[in-house]
Amino acid sequence: MIDEAMMDPRYMGVPTFMRTPLARDLSGLDIALVGVPYDGGVTNRPGARHGPREIRNMSSMGRAIHHVSKINPYDLCTVADVGDVSFSSVYDPEKTMDEIAEFYTKIHAAGVVPLTAGGDHSISYPIFRAIAKNRPLGMIHVDAHTDTWDSFQGSKFHHGAPFRRAVEAGVLDPHRTVQIGIRGAQNTDQGWAFSRDSGMRVIFMEEFTQLGVQAVIQEARRIVGDGPTYISFDVDGLDPVYAPGTGTPEIGGITTIEAQALIRGLRGLDLWGGDVVEVAPPFDQTGNTALVGATMMYEILCVLSEAVAARKKG
Repeated sequence: MIDEAMMDPRYMGVPTFMRTPLARDLSGLDIALVGVPYDGGVTNRPGARHGPREIRNMSSMGRAIHHVSKINPYDLCTVADVGDVSFSSVYDPEKTMDEIAEFYTKIHAAGVVPLTAGGDHSISYPIFRAIAKNRPLGMIHVDAHTDTWDSFQGSKFHHGAPFRRAVEAGVLDPHRTVQIGIRGAQNTDQGWAFSRDSGMRVIFMEEFTQLGVQAVIQEARRIVGDGPTYISFDVDGLDPVYAPGTGTPEIGGITTIEAQALIRGLRGLDLWGGDVVEVAPPFDQTGNTALVGATMMYEILCVLSEAVAARKKG
């Protein structure tokens, strides 16, 4: 059901994700919208810690009913903003990973499905630890980078390593993982090599362009099959003309129209969560990157709400 606040003018009220109610109690919820204001894992430009706040602000531009699919996620599911993960040791990456995992463990134990705004991409690893500890998830991953590197500057928990860590922990199934939009020169091939050797399907940007969106959708659906699946969307997967406010931009990326079509093509999959990460407002001169992040989060919410509703019906 649409909350009354969503019918108010969009400049009014306290900003929450998509103008949903702010909930401190998980009971009765189907989908929790979560902010993780952490960018201690960045290897280049910081700022993604401010992402959840600006995504909340720009998400007030949204409305309920999707113009293409006609999905109204608020009719299908009870959705609320459950606030941000809080940190007691933000300068300790390993402790931070534990605190994120603890927060999401409570969400998962309550039978609630999370949709997250980051934060840098390191946050995905502890989310997987929490929601996939009983069975590994497959993943549809949109990004310029594979994020399967190993340690950097002495840390295993940076934003270039979450999916290597997740595979090592047994919470991500690499054979049911597809990485879309990968591009950009590297100083080492270890990320590409790990993705390939572990069994992930890597679609470099050149192949994406050659195949086209619909063929990529079909390939993604083939890879993840009918098993439990997660969507992870890094805004640097988009060309920086659409999302300049990010820490590691790479030119020659996906357009916003292509990205929207890609997410809409995932309807009917067994989805168990998703995230939108790496929105860095200090580099977002117009606010457009936060708007893009909020819109992609809504697109994921629509397909996620259908999946959650389908499981509720049994």
